[in-house]
Amino acid sequence: MLDAKPAALQEPRSLIGSWRRFGSAGPIYEIVGVTEPKAADHPQMRIRVLETGEELDYPLTDLLEDPAEG
Repeated sequence: MLDAKPAALQEPRSLIGSWRRFGSAGPIYEIVGVTEPKAADHPQMRIRVLETGEELDYPLTDLLEDPAEG
């Protein structure tokens, strides 16, 4: 089933549990959460890099440009 909403309009929490790749050939990461908004920051998501297990905050706008995996 296709999602009728464009990715930019999706609720960020709906992305949790999905997998993406940094660019077309970069490492795969899992979206694990939404970070608490900070005063002047853009929305960020918490991700876990598959290869290293590292968790970090990643801008939602960048995440939406990365290709989905799986």
